[in-house]
Amino acid sequence: MSIESVLLAYQNALNNNDIDAILGLYGSDPVFMPQNAPALVGRDAVRAGYEQVFASIKLNIRFDIHEIEEAGNWAWARTSSAGRTRILATDAEVTEGNNELFVFRYENKVWKIHRYLFATNQPRA
Repeated sequence: MSIESVLLAYQNALNNNDIDAILGLYGSDPVFMPQNAPALVGRDAVRAGYEQVFASIKLNIRFDIHEIEEAGNWAWARTSSAGRTRILATDAEVTEGNNELFVFRYENKVWKIHRYLFATNQPRA
């Protein structure tokens, strides 16, 4: 699976609240670094982080890939995402936009997300 395919699969899994699909895209030792929160280290922590995210919001976003660089068994991608987010507690919809950095590691002959960091470019008022 190419890095582009991993990013598309991640976008689709986010939009479908599919934690199992998301974890399938992460490697054996993942770190998820969400904005305004401590880093989530390891598969159990990453799963708990996405469970918390999906308990509070429903995403409808699209990724734009700006660059991908590969160096042996390592790669990184810089993306941005945009779309809408529904806040489940209030049923309000807001504009969503983020800058993202993915670090990939080639594991068992496939690219896996090793580290993922994002920050908003559309702060909520």
